[in-house]
Amino acid sequence: MTQTWHDLRFAHWPIDAALLRGKIPAALEIDTFDGSAWIAVVPFRMSGVRIRLTPNMPGLSAFPELNVRTYVKAGGKPGVWFFSLDAANALAVKIARAWFHLPYFRARMKCEDSDGSIHYESERTDRGAPAATLRVTYRPTDPVFEASPGTLEHFLTERYCLYALDRSRKILRGEIHHPPWPLQIAAAEFSSNTMAGASGVPLPAVKPLLHFSRRQDVVVWPPGTF
Repeated sequence: MTQTWHDLRFAHWPIDAALLRGKIPAALEIDTFDGSAWIAVVPFRMSGVRIRLTPNMPGLSAFPELNVRTYVKAGGKPGVWFFSLDAANALAVKIARAWFHLPYFRARMKCEDSDGSIHYESERTDRGAPAATLRVTYRPTDPVFEASPGTLEHFLTERYCLYALDRSRKILRGEIHHPPWPLQIAAAEFSSNTMAGASGVPLPAVKPLLHFSRRQDVVVWPPGTF
């Protein structure tokens, strides 16, 4: 699939890897930087979501999305593990659950740009799923840069696969390709953020590390065995 991500904000918190261990399959190694694991809450909006070489599909190709994630490795390859993904498109949620084996949930969402600040709201509406909300305003504050290898920013953002668990409890890997992230330091004001807590992961009482990216073009392959 191809898709474009817009107005994305990384909010990362350091967290003790032991707090995550029981929530991630044992076959995956929790990836750490200077001894710390990291958890992120990442809101953005998507456009151009489609199978490669096909036209956009009305009602399916553009919508907000929000994920809660951490970082893992398998066979030495670093990737992303998602605790949850919320999207404002019921059909996209259904397809993503079946095709990508990821914990997608339906949500009522709004993403608006006002004078360069992004006002983002999400309230999970999926029946039987833990309640989860995010209300935040964020904006970039510094010039665009690319993270250098070996830095924390590179560790957190430059990841080119995701890991998932299929119905038979087998670990799958999905490849992702995109240019290096055009990052900016960001500021954010949260009025509500229960996303990580809804997955049973309490956020530490520290300020998050914030980055913003205006646009990223992405190619995604469905997960498979490796």
